[in-house]
Amino acid sequence: MSKSSLSQWIRNRRLSATFSVLATLTIGILIGSVLAGRVHGKEAGIDSSDAAPLRIPDPIHLGNQFSQIAKEVGPAVVNINTESTPHQEKVGRNHRAPAPNGNGDDQDDQQGNNQQGMQDFFNKFFGGQSPFGGGGGEGDDGGGDGGTRRALGSGFIVDPRGYIITNNHVVDKADKIYVKLASDPDGGPGDNGRPATVVGVDKDTDIAVIKIDTKEPLPTVKLGNSDGADVGDWVLAIGSPFGLAKTVSAGIVSAKNRTLDGDGNSSQFQRFIQTDAAINPGNSGGPLVDMAGEVIGMNTAIYTQSSGYEGIGFAMPSNTIINVYNMLIGPEHKVVRGSIGITFQGELPAAVGRIYHFNSGVLVNTVEPNGPAASAGILPGDIIVSVDGKPVKSGDDLVADVSSRRPGSSAKIGYMRDGKPNTATVTIADRAKLFAGRLGGAPDDSTPDQSTSAENKLGITVHAVAMDTASKLGINGGVQVTAVRPGSFADDIALPVGVVITSINRKDVTDIASYTAAVNSLKSGDDVVFIVRDPRNKAAGNTYVGGTLP
Repeated sequence: MSKSSLSQWIRNRRLSATFSVLATLTIGILIGSVLAGRVHGKEAGIDSSDAAPLRIPDPIHLGNQFSQIAKEVGPAVVNINTESTPHQEKVGRNHRAPAPNGNGDDQDDQQGNNQQGMQDFFNKFFGGQSPFGGGGGEGDDGGGDGGTRRALGSGFIVDPRGYIITNNHVVDKADKIYVKLASDPDGGPGDNGRPATVVGVDKDTDIAVIKIDTKEPLPTVKLGNSDGADVGDWVLAIGSPFGLAKTVSAGIVSAKNRTLDGDGNSSQFQRFIQTDAAINPGNSGGPLVDMAGEVIGMNTAIYTQSSGYEGIGFAMPSNTIINVYNMLIGPEHKVVRGSIGITFQGELPAAVGRIYHFNSGVLVNTVEPNGPAASAGILPGDIIVSVDGKPVKSGDDLVADVSSRRPGSSAKIGYMRDGKPNTATVTIADRAKLFAGRLGGAPDDSTPDQSTSAENKLGITVHAVAMDTASKLGINGGVQVTAVRPGSFADDIALPVGVVITSINRKDVTDIASYTAAVNSLKSGDDVVFIVRDPRNKAAGNTYVGGTLP
């Protein structure tokens, strides 16, 4: 067969195959249409006269405890909307005044904490402006172009005359505050609710009291005793997450006495009830209710990595709320806390206790000049073990006792000095007034580094402290840490760069020579405790850092 004949044969075969496929598809479509018509015809011809119609049954109210509590408490839970116009502020200005000693302007404070408190969950995980520093509540919008910002939150009525408790961060910096009651009709867009005014706020606990005018008594919640809540108890969270009013979620008490110190910014007055009841943006300020229908907490914050509920929420205990509320509705509309004029370090390495010979109590870091503790003869390094005969096991015990006392009252402080018991009578002072205006110093790096033979043992480089830095800190001398080697002993115990070492294992360090002598006497397995001062935060006083030398 020639090439031309072969090509002609292939073309004819291709055309035949194509026509065959087309014919098959056409036949298939026709058959499908006929069959479909027959099916529809059969459906139309079905006789359903014997089918009984469905009816909506009468409602059955199961009456479980959750629904009963929601009905009882719900009417007293409110939705809070705020509006604020951003005001231009100076660059670098702190929205909240920093604590004078960098860890809360208080006698009984914990190193590394400050008044800023925990970040609210919306600010922390949704990118909003800090509710503690002027961002208002949750769900801010409209603020990107400098226009009006709107935010939302929740609250609960505690007085039929219109007094409402909520979070401070819900109303902070707001120009206008509106409240919608559960019984208020939804007026649609533009209906913000009833105007409210701020009665008083306490930033340390993130609690605020607001008030609306009312001609008729309003429904109220019943406050319970948060000390009675046990881990594992059922609780309900009620509020307006994402603006969805009258939302109820259930969970249990997961833990008690929690602090939010992941960022080192936890306030010493914030001890939370932890719950797995769903809490989301807009829930802040709403009540956490137990199975007796009593409010045992106020929903405030969550931990999350997904910008939403992940089962870990926190509520301010009702006992704290009650104490703060009673002061905020007083004539001065502010919270007054007692102080004895000391600072202390909250978390101490075990080595500190072994070197300074104590198992419980509070190791005094600094004593405020001319304050109650100073006047009574208490010194840095003393260990406070009791107040009016009641044992003090931790800083929490001391804070709870002293801060609750009224200024002008007196207390007998039991303390240990060099292993010997002592007592002193102190007059309680106003915490805010006692520590007002304290400022920290600045680091001084003018002195060149000097290496020492101790560098390899501890993993730090030091130089003799500059005279002006020593003068600012009120010390006779010391060595300043200029570098910390990663993975070293100093790195492991978190000894920071810039601090001035004044003592090692109760041996004074005044210069390079005394520092080298102290370090050379150390050997593997020894407990090592440094007393350091931070020029950037001179008000913090002595800080104890320690560990066991590998």
